[in-house]
Amino acid sequence: MKLNYKDVITLLPHRDPFLFIDSVESISAPKEEIIPGAGIDLKKTIGMEIIAHYRTKADHPIFAGHFPGNPILPGVVQVEMMAQATSFVIHPMLDDKGSFNLEVALLSVSDAKFRKPIKPEMDLVIKTVCEKSRGPMLTSRCQIFHQDQLMSEATVMASIR
Repeated sequence: MKLNYKDVITLLPHRDPFLFIDSVESISAPKEEIIPGAGIDLKKTIGMEIIAHYRTKADHPIFAGHFPGNPILPGVVQVEMMAQATSFVIHPMLDDKGSFNLEVALLSVSDAKFRKPIKPEMDLVIKTVCEKSRGPMLTSRCQIFHQDQLMSEATVMASIR
C-alpha cells in the first residue's frame, strides 16, 4: 500500500513546517488479517511495519537557526519524524480514510541514538515496527536511513485515538 502526499495529509493532523512525512512506501500488515471498516483494534498492529519517506529541504526554516553555516536536522525533529511515521499503523483499518480525525500524542522516547548528522537535501527512509500495544498506547522501534546508512534510531511510545 503506497500513500502520496495528499494521502499523508488526509491522515496526519500535522502541517508545514511541522509535517515530516512526504509519502509512505508501504504498510506491511502483521500475520492477522486486517479488514478495513471493521474498527480500530490496536492489538492487530503488533508486528506492523511502516516505511515512509521525507526529503530535507534546504529552505526549511529550521536549518536557518540549527546551525547557520552548518545546517543539521535537530534530534528532536528526527524523533518527531519517527513518531509521525508510526501513526500510519491504523491506516489499513480505516474504511473512510478522509473522515477520520486522528489524535496522536508522543508519550515517551527511549534508546535514542543520533549516529550521523542529517543535512539539507537528504532523501530519508523512516522505518517503524510496532512492538507493543496496550490500550491506546503503541510502542514502536524506529530507524531513519539515508542511502542505506543508519542515521538515527529510537523507541517511541505514542497514544493514538
